[in-house]
Amino acid sequence: MLTYNSQLKKLALPEYGRNIQQMVDYCCTIEDREERNKCAHSIINTMSNLFPQLREEADYKHKLWDHLAIMSDFKLDVDFPYNVVKPENLESKPEPVQYKLEPIKMRHYGKIVDQMIQRACDYPEGEEKDALVMLIANHMKKLIYQISNEDVEDAKIFKDLEFFSKGRIKLDPSIHSLHEFKIAPSQQPTSSKKKKKK
Repeated sequence: MLTYNSQLKKLALPEYGRNIQQMVDYCCTIEDREERNKCAHSIINTMSNLFPQLREEADYKHKLWDHLAIMSDFKLDVDFPYNVVKPENLESKPEPVQYKLEPIKMRHYGKIVDQMIQRACDYPEGEEKDALVMLIANHMKKLIYQISNEDVEDAKIFKDLEFFSKGRIKLDPSIHSLHEFKIAPSQQPTSSKKKKKK
């Protein structure tokens, strides 16, 4: 009768597969400490060969020994070359990140647009500032277009820009014009089959 993996014990780290887990289980049963140490190092080398990309990380060997300890359910008694992770540390949760919540004037523009406009206000007058203001205005128009998929009048964007800048940035619709945005047509899947000749 066949034995399915679903009937076997759950793997602690499934990415290493059942063969590595069986090697770890066998290592735990070796009575001679020296032989057990040799076996553990052999398992680490095999694990390293399974994931060669880990070698690019500075502490990849430390991680492998941590994983070995986890797969042995912390029962493997060998001379670990590193201070491996403790069982209680596996359940520890990171400290919550404190976010500075500030009111957003117009949510569809987000906070970054507001910050960019404030930087533009403090920019020295000249061509660079004019170009920066136009970039921001075009970005604002694109953000609105992504929400509504409807064309937005430039005057509306200029009004919002004046509001954000508290009147320090004013653009005249009769002089300035923004880009026209359109939805890109979705690509139709091409058929790989050639038409049969009649």
